[in-house]
Amino acid sequence: MRLAPRSLAGRLTLAAAVLTLVALVGAGLAIGFILQRFVTQQVEQRLDAQTTTIADALERDPDGRLRLSRNVDGPPFDRRRSGWYWRVDEEGAAVLRSGSLGDEGFESGRRRPLPAPFDPRWREPKPKMDEGRGPAEEPLIVRATRVDVGGRPVDIAVAAPFGAVAGPMRDALRPLVLSLAAVGLGLVGASLLQVRFGLTPLRRLREALGEVRAGRAARVPDDQPAELKPLASELNALIEQNAAGLASARLHVANLAHGLKTPLATLSVALDDPGRDPDGALRAEVDRVERRIRHHLARARAAALGGPQRMRTELKPRIDDLAVALKAIHAGKTLSIAIDVADDIHVACDPQDVDEMAGNLLDNACKWARGAIVVHARRSDAQVALTISDDGPGLPEDALPEAMLPGRRLDETTPGHGFGLSIARELAELYGGGLTLERGPAGGLAARLTLPAQD
Repeated sequence: MRLAPRSLAGRLTLAAAVLTLVALVGAGLAIGFILQRFVTQQVEQRLDAQTTTIADALERDPDGRLRLSRNVDGPPFDRRRSGWYWRVDEEGAAVLRSGSLGDEGFESGRRRPLPAPFDPRWREPKPKMDEGRGPAEEPLIVRATRVDVGGRPVDIAVAAPFGAVAGPMRDALRPLVLSLAAVGLGLVGASLLQVRFGLTPLRRLREALGEVRAGRAARVPDDQPAELKPLASELNALIEQNAAGLASARLHVANLAHGLKTPLATLSVALDDPGRDPDGALRAEVDRVERRIRHHLARARAAALGGPQRMRTELKPRIDDLAVALKAIHAGKTLSIAIDVADDIHVACDPQDVDEMAGNLLDNACKWARGAIVVHARRSDAQVALTISDDGPGLPEDALPEAMLPGRRLDETTPGHGFGLSIARELAELYGGGLTLERGPAGGLAARLTLPAQD
């Protein structure tokens, strides 16, 4: 099961989110540790100060009993059960207590010697505090120290409530966590914007490739970021190599078509003579060879073109140019060519093939028309239907299929070789289209050429 997203944007965003989370958690822990040390040191310093105050005030009366030379119960050690307590023990028994304790006691921590006031050791790191329990079993932070008073050891235990550390920590961590969460959201949002902005050149490169594939551009723009320049150069080199391969394949296809189809058509016409092929066996073999030639030519052409989706030819300019050229060729006839082709109609065909298909059909119409030719094109879903009709004599319904055969001429008085319609049909079929003949609205022949449309 793949855990990482398949898109680059998803991977970069996930990496940024994970790293941001790790960094914020680490920062939160570090800040929390620093805050805890700071608060703990404040409480510890207060306990040490109280211990020093008590040690300085301890003395013995003439009977040798411990007493305080002054009052040491400043706030909050003077408030009943405030959590801030102190106690002086001698020989395991409590001798003196803070006003906050009254007659009660508390569990003290370990005993440690207390440096004398102004001793350089006070500037050294203090030992860790111990835990204890108060009169109401509340958790305490206890500092226990043994000092010498009048030549005899005395234990001083000073305690602070656990809330003295936990409370400030809780109050400080709540806004800290909220602040870190806001910073994290801001960083993730900034990462999203950075990823979106950083991947914009890739999206533009994809769109440029789409333009090349659709035939609206010849190459990928060279104006790319430094990281994408080598990729754009390789893509353009590949496009140029494919174009060169296309030109070479087209040349070989044309040579093969001219080298095989004309002799094959001549053989086919010769077999129509009576007695040449009485049982039709030779005709069947000729048709079989012709089908094989058409099949392999189609495969070679399709492989060279790489699919029609890469080509894009605007139809109207090609028809306009053909009409001008053919009117000049047939200048001996008074012809009117009406062109009804929208400007936004494009076909997914090579421009030269469009000229050859439409040129053969339009030339055929010019030969047979009495004076009027209509060229009409409309797009329907994924196909374009180009219809060329004339006002000539037309063909009978039973003769329409025969007119599509290679080399077949139904009227020997008109110049030509009889290959125009078959060539147009074969080219159209290579692109996934076709050619049909029918009677036109003016009584002449209407040739309907269907080709794949291109956006």
